[in-house]
Amino acid sequence: MGTTTALVTGSTSGIGRATALKLARAGVRVIVSGRNAERGLEVVEQIHAEGGKADFVAADLRDAQSAVELAARATQAAESAGGTLDILVNNAAIGAGGPTAGTEESTFDAVLGTNLKAPFYLVANLAPAMAARGGGAIVNVSTLAAEVALPGLSVYGASKAALDLLTKSWAAEFGPAGVRVNSVRPGPTRTPGSEALGEVLEQLAAQAPLGFIADPEDIAAVIAFLVSDEARFVTGVILDADGGRTAV
Repeated sequence: MGTTTALVTGSTSGIGRATALKLARAGVRVIVSGRNAERGLEVVEQIHAEGGKADFVAADLRDAQSAVELAARATQAAESAGGTLDILVNNAAIGAGGPTAGTEESTFDAVLGTNLKAPFYLVANLAPAMAARGGGAIVNVSTLAAEVALPGLSVYGASKAALDLLTKSWAAEFGPAGVRVNSVRPGPTRTPGSEALGEVLEQLAAQAPLGFIADPEDIAAVIAFLVSDEARFVTGVILDADGGRTAV
């Protein structure tokens, strides 16, 4: 049996980076992907320094074609290393915010392109091969804003809510062939992308029973569980990792 390989999109920082490191430490070969080659290579170098295996494949996931190209390059990288691409983590996202009135069409299209269209075409180009081999695991990284109405995050939340529905659809479509598909919905998490929120992040965290902001590693641990054999009976789940915010 060849080496299991995971493609983690948007893994040059934040939750994606933490997930890439977590999977590599578990013995998975990781394809790190993102727009920033310098940061991507830093993640690869860290994985190599810890004795793991990783490659970097640059990708600007704003449309279907970029997703198709990434799927092909990631598959080739996995096969060149003697393995198969059996794990996909759709983490790359644009988190644009602001009032509905005044939202530029270019912003709307960019958010939907990266957050919804790119995952759709990555799954369309990778899941059939997983199904043909009789197994695989896909995790879509969603957001609390897909479940809870947060002012100023209408387009972002809508893109992720649609991704959550795709999660269930894909679980039904590919489950009979052994491919599991789940979503993780993080609550407030301290990442480079969330730094701009400042006190708002603290306020969001305070609304949840646990009351603190998650580290990227907290979310990565959930993702790592869902792609592991320990979760072999789990599919079609939207798992809230939000400190209990949606429970109250």
